[in-house]
Amino acid sequence: MAKVSDQDIISGLMSVFRAKGYDGASLNELAEATGLKKASLYHRFPGGKKEMTDAVLDFMEAWINEKVFNVLSNGEVSPQQRLKDVLHNIGEVYGHGTKVCLYRSLSMDTGMSLFGQKIEKGIGQWLESFSILGQAVGKDAETAEQLAKQSFVEVQGSLVLSKAMDSTEPFAQAIKNIESRYTT
Repeated sequence: MAKVSDQDIISGLMSVFRAKGYDGASLNELAEATGLKKASLYHRFPGGKKEMTDAVLDFMEAWINEKVFNVLSNGEVSPQQRLKDVLHNIGEVYGHGTKVCLYRSLSMDTGMSLFGQKIEKGIGQWLESFSILGQAVGKDAETAEQLAKQSFVEVQGSLVLSKAMDSTEPFAQAIKNIESRYTT
């Protein structure tokens, strides 16, 4: 039997939580998505579904730190290049508009009461990162914060619209809007 990598396990769990949320994700679906049997999944995550979700959120936090925060706060790279790199990373994590946001999926039902602090922290990292970029392109702190919030809302809204329309065009337009917002 082939060993399933940690990355494959997290990716599988994330795909189910994105699609079903916390309450809607069944252990059968989680096991199937990871390529593990339920017993092996419980062995790996003795705390059950909550521990699995925590692991996925920890992965997402590390991803935001590496692919958004560290990139946007790197003063050795031009703000335009930082933005280009981050927008590429955001496109990748959301499948260029085909994948639902994990935070949105987990903020429904029980998920928010269980994981609200981690969700809030992840969103806070995003906002702080884009605020840093806004200031790097010459915006005052208040304007930079508003631009960061607008960018977050635009990405999230475009993901919902892309899903509803079965088209990645709304997401692609949101990315263009964000790029324009920080370069003009």
